[in-house]
This record gives sequence, structure tokens and C-alpha cells, in this order.
Amino acid sequence: MDLLSDVIASMRVGRANSVRVEWRAPWGHSFPAAAGSAGFQVVLQGSCWLLPPEGEPIALSVGDVVFLPQGHPYVLADSPDSAIATADCGDGERELFASAVMGGDGPGTVLLGGGYRLDPSRLHPILRSLPEVVHLPARLGHHPELRAAVDLLGAEIDRPRAGADLLVSSLLDMLLLLILRTWFDGSHEHCKVDNWARALTDPSISAALDAIHRDPAAPWTVESLGREAGLSRAAFSRRFTQLVGQPPLGYLTWWRLGTAAHLLRESDAPLGEISARVGYGSEFAFANAFKREYGLAPGKFRRESCRLPTISALPDAAGTAPAP
Repeated sequence: MDLLSDVIASMRVGRANSVRVEWRAPWGHSFPAAAGSAGFQVVLQGSCWLLPPEGEPIALSVGDVVFLPQGHPYVLADSPDSAIATADCGDGERELFASAVMGGDGPGTVLLGGGYRLDPSRLHPILRSLPEVVHLPARLGHHPELRAAVDLLGAEIDRPRAGADLLVSSLLDMLLLLILRTWFDGSHEHCKVDNWARALTDPSISAALDAIHRDPAAPWTVESLGREAGLSRAAFSRRFTQLVGQPPLGYLTWWRLGTAAHLLRESDAPLGEISARVGYGSEFAFANAFKREYGLAPGKFRRESCRLPTISALPDAAGTAPAP
């Protein structure tokens, strides 16, 4: 997998869902905070306003995409002055997709909204690097892949046919990746660009990150990763640490153990196979490293995984990679 696909696959749990809503003025809806989720809204017809918890209201028009990566609360309304009702999102598994008409009897606005369930304990720093509200304005000739995915998803939800469940599920996954790709590919003159955004667009550092994610079991060293990056050992280590926020081997260790935790939770692979797949030469070395990271031996972690996080937060202290 490439880095972005790998990161999303490691964080996702359950399945995404989407709803196409025709809002009739006057209307206003408050969407509460949702820990462990990320949401999006796309304006298919008309216009509206997004009112974030902090900052100025954001005017949205046809084709605009809004992504809320950290599950913060927000309000959507036909006007910043409209009365606001609270959305009841429920606690159970929602339908994959649905359609609804809500609001008053005035002019209509059609929104395509949805959400992705994420494991809060496995959030990669890429997602945490995003602002609370990612606004991708529609611009003629820009982001054709994103626009195509939105059009296909909206049409399928509006007029579902045979195979709709699989098609909508695939389009929701595609939409998430395209939103992130569009954001990281953009110039973002209007906001502060996080170091992770620079890391993904830096040819040297992104090459090293891709190498780690492509083959975490390889016997990587700072020098060999520097060769992947086309930089000297010292220059690579300095630049990687600056952009990623961790030394190269610290990030490598974190990703290896997170990958192992995912395999323990999602597969029946024996410990010896898992330890080899994440770059450890022995079960003993793997078990010691895993227990230092998670506070539990791998076997116990597997037995209790339904009640435990599956990846730790990226540490701030410098780390070292295990010896293969």
C-alpha cells in the first residue's frame, strides 16, 4: 500500500454511511461532537452556511466539500440567523445510505453528508494534522476526480439500483481518500500548512515514508532510509524529524507495533508470523517491545482486544527501531 491508503486502512472501523438531504428554508441543524468519527458535507444544490464552534461562518455553494476530520460539533443552516435544531444521530449502526427531506417549505438546498467511524486510539498524526474544518471550494476545472466521485455517490443514493450497497460503500471509501489527497495537494494559502502536509509533498521524505509502509519488516536503518530519500544520513534524519515530528527509527517502531496490534486484533496469525511481518527476528524480542508499548503481552492483548485500543498515540520522545 501507499502511505495514505495504509494510514486510512489502519484507522477505519465498521463501515461508512451517507445521507442525501433536501433542506427547505428556513432550517438550521446542529450536529454534536462525535468522538471516533470523521464527517463530510457536499452541497449538491443551492447554498447554505456552516457555523463552526469557533471562527466565522463559512458560506457554502454548489460543489463545495467540507470535511470534519476530528468529529467536532458544527451547525449547518440556510442563514447564520436561522433557529437551530439538534440532530439526533442515534447510537447504533446507521444505514449505509438514505434520503430525506427536512426543514420548512421555502427554497431548497440539497446536501450529501456522511461519516466514517475511526478508532480514536489509532489516529495517525496525518489526520490530527488537519484543521477542524477542511473546506474545499468548488472551482471550475479543479479536482475533477473528487467532483466525479461526488456526482456518482449522489446519483446512486438518489436512485439506488442493483449493487448499490457495494457501490456506495466503495464510493465512500474513494471519497475519503480523494478529499485527503485534494487537501494535501493544495496550496492552502488561506491557512497554516502543517509539517505532515509538507512531509507528504516532500519527494525525499515521502519516499522514505512509503518505504516504511511498503515493507515495515525490512531491516531499515537511518542510512538505508536516507538512501531511499536520496539524502545523506544526517540531512535525512534532520529533515524527517522536523517534518514528521519523530526521528526515522522512532516512527518506524511506532508503525511496526501498531501494525502488529492490528494483526493481533484482526487476524488469527500466530505470534511468530506477526513478529516476522513487522520486522522482529524473534517472538521474545517482539513480545518485549510490544509490552513496553502497550503494557500487555501480545497474547493477552489479543484476548482482550475488544476492550483495548489497537495502536498507541505517536510518542513525543525519540524512539529506536527493533533489531530485525
